[in-house]
Amino acid sequence: VLLAVYVGYLGMGAAVLQALERPAEVRAAQHLLREYWKLLANHSCLQGPALQRLIEGIIEAYKSGITLKGNTTSLGRWDFSGSFFFSISTITTIGYGNLSPSTAAGRIFCIVFALFGIPLNLVLLNEIGQLMLLGVQHCARRLEEVFHWRNKASFLMKTCALVTGLLLFLLLPPLLFSDKEGWSYDEGFYYSFITLNTIGFGDYVIGMNPDRTYPSWYKNVISLWILFGMAWLALVIKFCINILE
Repeated sequence: VLLAVYVGYLGMGAAVLQALERPAEVRAAQHLLREYWKLLANHSCLQGPALQRLIEGIIEAYKSGITLKGNTTSLGRWDFSGSFFFSISTITTIGYGNLSPSTAAGRIFCIVFALFGIPLNLVLLNEIGQLMLLGVQHCARRLEEVFHWRNKASFLMKTCALVTGLLLFLLLPPLLFSDKEGWSYDEGFYYSFITLNTIGFGDYVIGMNPDRTYPSWYKNVISLWILFGMAWLALVIKFCINILE
């Protein structure tokens, strides 16, 4: 029965996403083809195969973090802060997919790094989650002692922890992303949820816009936000699992 519910839930998700996203995909493909043929028609010196190779080269360069800026190229995804952010996205299993090692040595190191880093990350997240839970339980006991509440104290502290986590990890960060990335609030909220759940589609990633200048502390603060936010969300998901079970 559980397997049937699981498959049915996936089927429902697929049907809804197909209905919502397929028309936009078709429109984008038609627009791309129109622009492609318009470019060839307006510039007769361009040859189709040569243009195709240029487009493929631009796509491959963009995947490596290189973009054209006039007559120069922009670098910076593999500086220390970018590499640090990639490291945390690797061991947290977020894996945005917008950046990956391109050298054989880098890929081998990434395998070894993830092999030991993922267990280390899970242990740390578990410890942070336990500390958060102990803090909530301690505050609940203090309320019971002071106000002689029993069930009310536990419910109140769990509610406060949930609301505080929502503010710190989901509701307030989109304001920072709107300022630093130029995203709308709903885009920032979407990025926050997708990141902390370790889904990591890679359609929105912080610090990747070559036209923007980011402060040095930005990616480090976001890395800490990811770490503590994942620990908080893991507790919420665990609570939801208990309800489902």
